Amino acid sequence: MLILLPPSESKAAPARRGRPVDVGALSFPELTPVRERLLDALVTTSTAPDALRRLLAGPSLADDVARNVHVRELPARPALEVYTGVLYDALDAGTLSPAARRRAASRVVITSGLWGAVRPTDRIPPYRLNICAQLIGEPALEPLWRGHLPATLARAAGARGVVVDCRSSSYQAAGMPAGLGERTAVVRVLRETDGRRSVVSHAAKHTRGLVTRELLESGADPRTPA
Repeated sequence: MLILLPPSESKAAPARRGRPVDVGALSFPELTPVRERLLDALVTTSTAPDALRRLLAGPSLADDVARNVHVRELPARPALEVYTGVLYDALDAGTLSPAARRRAASRVVITSGLWGAVRPTDRIPPYRLNICAQLIGEPALEPLWRGHLPATLARAAGARGVVVDCRSSSYQAAGMPAGLGERTAVVRVLRETDGRRSVVSHAAKHTRGLVTRELLESGADPRTPA
């Protein structure tokens, strides 16, 4: 099984000490050249006069954007400790059983606008980069990653087992596993009121976190979406 998660716009505060990110040591090394380019572009963009506009960040996030300038030097920690927010609060990775944590390390992949794809144990720093941001000198991030992620995610999925996609549409647009549509279950969360269905973002994120936790704790390994 491969479980695909989105990143979170909110991140844990930087650790006070620790080694910075080693880009070459992250999972999926074929993505390293793109990651290096985007890191440089993120630093450049974060120093620009229009940085907040380009990064789709409001004035309250000015400190986060300023911190991007030092993203290569900030202490890094495992990705599941960096990402916070509704989905990750529901997943509550810190309370997973030892067996579930082992499953997460091999079954979960987090896709993002900066790293492309990382495993839960990959060490990354906190950063601010929306998938729809406009980095100086780089194309739009969704089509950029669409040229790389489908093949990477297909290899991560392996020859058998279900792909459970818990990402929002923006991150699905950055790349679906190539050729695995019949093995992919996309988790959609809808609220029904008076016979009409609608998407509620907060509830969707929370439910996807609960689904991920259940899959990891149960050890389920279905062969087909059905």
